[in-house]
Amino acid sequence: MALTFYWYPKCGTCRKAKKWLDEHNLSYEEIHITDNPPSRSELEALYKNSGLELKKFFNTSGQKYRELGLKDKVKTSSDEELLDILATDGMLIKRPLLTDGEKVTVGFKEEEYEKKWLSL
Repeated sequence: MALTFYWYPKCGTCRKAKKWLDEHNLSYEEIHITDNPPSRSELEALYKNSGLELKKFFNTSGQKYRELGLKDKVKTSSDEELLDILATDGMLIKRPLLTDGEKVTVGFKEEEYEKKWLSL
């Protein structure tokens, strides 16, 4: 089971998640989310596998999110429109994103990582 870890190295939360993965000896493929963001179809698969609302995939504290005025758009747009927006820029995506192709976590909460990734 291979893990894919989308992250932004300058992000403190991403660094914490990476440290947690390393401490628990979990192997993963590291992908820089702004250099190689997930494609629209990958985002759609991540969203469907996550069981989360699509708005949870947005980096709501990001500068780009505010610049584009997405706060209101996220409330009124369809999933299709939101996926199109997310696919335009890796900085719009909440990070880190961790997946094994079936399970997905968005952001980093230690308890959630323990539940999802240590019970493999």
